[in-house]
Amino acid sequence: MQGNLPPEAQEKLEDLQDLQDTAQKVAAQKEQAESSLTESKTALEALDDIDEDTTMYREVGELLVETEYDDAHEELSDSVDSLEIRVEQLTKQEERVQEQFEDLQEELQQMLQGGAGGPGGAGGPMGPGGAGGA
Repeated sequence: MQGNLPPEAQEKLEDLQDLQDTAQKVAAQKEQAESSLTESKTALEALDDIDEDTTMYREVGELLVETEYDDAHEELSDSVDSLEIRVEQLTKQEERVQEQFEDLQEELQQMLQGGAGGPGGAGGPMGPGGAGGA
């Protein structure tokens, strides 16, 4: 059956495309957070190698403003902690989206095969028509 998909299948296909877009956005956010985390950890390690009495500056917009060692260390530590939590949250979100995508993909395949269970159809039912997601 080439041609038009049944309305239910078309809806699931659109949901799959939405989930794919969401997965790409989450992956991009995660990549940015990981990059920021790496930078912050590197800066914190460099700070640990600096004498506490050294004059230090931090960037505020386009300006460099003098700062105290303890303030810089605390700020970087807080940043690392926040970014670690953010990366963890994004990883979990990425996993949920992937799971939803796989479940929906399987439902669509079964629908297009006329409801006949495909080979090795693992994944289990999510309820009647139930991809609750996005």
